[in-house]
Amino acid sequence: MTSAPRAKPLPGLRLGKRHFNALDISRLLAACLVLFWHYQHFFVPPVDFQFHVRRSAVSPLYHQLAWAYDYGHVAVQYFWAVSGFVFAHVYLADPAANSRFWIARVARLWPLHLLTLVLVAALQATYGGIHGTDFIYHTQDWKHFLLSLPLAQYWGWQDNQSYNGPSWSLSTEVLAYGAFWLLLPALRRAPLLLSLPIAAGMLWLFFSGAPDQPVLTCIGYFFAGAAVYGAALRGWLRLPVLCVAGVGLVFAAWYLSHYTRHWLESATLAGTFGMLFLTLAIDLADRNDLLRAGRQLGDASYGVYLWHFPLQLALVLLIDATLGSRAIARQPAFMLFFVALSVVVGFASNRWIERPAQRGVLKLAQRWRDKAGAA
Repeated sequence: MTSAPRAKPLPGLRLGKRHFNALDISRLLAACLVLFWHYQHFFVPPVDFQFHVRRSAVSPLYHQLAWAYDYGHVAVQYFWAVSGFVFAHVYLADPAANSRFWIARVARLWPLHLLTLVLVAALQATYGGIHGTDFIYHTQDWKHFLLSLPLAQYWGWQDNQSYNGPSWSLSTEVLAYGAFWLLLPALRRAPLLLSLPIAAGMLWLFFSGAPDQPVLTCIGYFFAGAAVYGAALRGWLRLPVLCVAGVGLVFAAWYLSHYTRHWLESATLAGTFGMLFLTLAIDLADRNDLLRAGRQLGDASYGVYLWHFPLQLALVLLIDATLGSRAIARQPAFMLFFVALSVVVGFASNRWIERPAQRGVLKLAQRWRDKAGAA
């Protein structure tokens, strides 16, 4: 039994531009920003407690790249906002989205997540056997391993980040996926009017200091990204508006960073959507699809994000065993090597691990559907 052809997209729920290439490029750049934030891990000695790294003293080319070293972690919020926008673009107009949604998510996320989870567990066991403690993330136990398997390790039951630590943001995003999937029928009727209050409510709870703040911020940014798509569907975000609003929000982020008390949270919110607006402006201006190569760049961002910590841990083990000192990490050439290695592995992972695994999961799911249909 062959699968039925896809139904036509639902009218009025998809923008005319099919691919947002600049948005894809920005995802790879955001993943690289996280690499700079986590670069400080190279300078954490084998300790079983919180260790403060003076980034300005040890990070290569710090004065040129200070913002990336100090605030690269805010790229995670940008990922969440972009995900909300992209999910609205892909699923609002898809009449079969409800049935395809979760298998598509499993096929895209879980194979690489499970591979890197097991790899980090093995590398951490090696590091612990040598140094008597874990590297960076010290919550390495069966509870957190079992929570990590279904990407539930940061839903509020955790003691701290564990195993492949950066995957915590994927864990919170799974909850945003669930909310989006449940609300999808209603979102189709009012994409902007439903997304915007959800985003505002979640972010208000975050700024008010409510519990489980990572989950609240993720859902807030995700639905704010979906709200941006809803506004674009209404024709409110044309090129001039995106440019003016984007520049204004970036300026607001700069102002908030200098003149407000909780500047990081508020500046991150303004800066995230300022950059999102400016990136969308580039896409709208690219009428001839000159940035089409961005599609492949964006596909590699997931691999860059999940592979960089196991690569870092493997490099630390190698350095400790051969050199005995991590001073080499202070050299600009080593920093460039680490970033380049992470990017190359991200591309290789997408081509030879993620895509084949994704196709395999989708084929298996289709066989199950065919058997169920035949029965």
